[in-house]
Amino acid sequence: MTTHAHTGLDEAYGKTPTRLSWGAIFAGVVIAVAVQLVLGILGAGIGLTMVDPVNGTTPGAAGFGIGAGIYWLVTTIVALGAGGYAAARVAGVHERFDALVHGLVVWGVTLIMTLYLLTSAVGGIIGGGFRTVSALASAAGTTVSAAAPKAASLAGIDEGDVRNEAAAYLSPAPSDPAQMTSEQAQKEITRQLPDLARGGSTGAQAESRIVDIVAAQRKISHAEAQAQVTRAKQQFVQTKNETISTVKSATDTAAGAAAGTSFVLVLALLIGAAASGFGAVAATRRALR
Repeated sequence: MTTHAHTGLDEAYGKTPTRLSWGAIFAGVVIAVAVQLVLGILGAGIGLTMVDPVNGTTPGAAGFGIGAGIYWLVTTIVALGAGGYAAARVAGVHERFDALVHGLVVWGVTLIMTLYLLTSAVGGIIGGGFRTVSALASAAGTTVSAAAPKAASLAGIDEGDVRNEAAAYLSPAPSDPAQMTSEQAQKEITRQLPDLARGGSTGAQAESRIVDIVAAQRKISHAEAQAQVTRAKQQFVQTKNETISTVKSATDTAAGAAAGTSFVLVLALLIGAAASGFGAVAATRRALR
């Protein structure tokens, strides 16, 4: 009596009864997530039973990935179908459109919840990892800074000697390549390479400097040193071009794979929406009988 009276008052005041039951939708989402979780754990167990490295019967990565993708699609259809069916039955809807809306809302809420759980879990793991590394690095830096003076004292190293050694590292190399040590020559060539890569007048000056160093260090003529530097430049340019070509090819392949994966994922999501809506509509049809 109370329900009929309340419905009559709603109709008298022009109010439309609520056609969307969030309680039923929540129940459907819980069921969908639970079914997906159970089937996912079952699939992981089945996959682990197929791994047999001792006998060499482990399936290949490509076949294993395809099988896992098909299994995930099937479990998604089953879980969302069950969730949509449960939501429509609990809501007690009597129209197919209302049931379809309940099923699609179950699909949408389940999708949003799944994405949130995945991103929050991954973000928490990454954030925790970075915080741990930062703490370890800070502790290591503090320990080293505290232990360095003690280690220097035990080794009998004078602080003035340390400063003199540091000044020796920072001292410029002799301008005459013939007076350079092997280590100084290597450092000077390394210092000139960025200018050589820039080209132009700066590159020409850097190349001349490198040729002089090579000639003095290897005790060969200027022409021979120039030929060696030219060959090294050509080999460097060839290696760089091959590296760039490889990177471009890998990038194109990765972009194609990402695009294909995106299309497959969208198709799987649409299939999941259809499964949830079909389950809800099926529940409505059964309720009408």
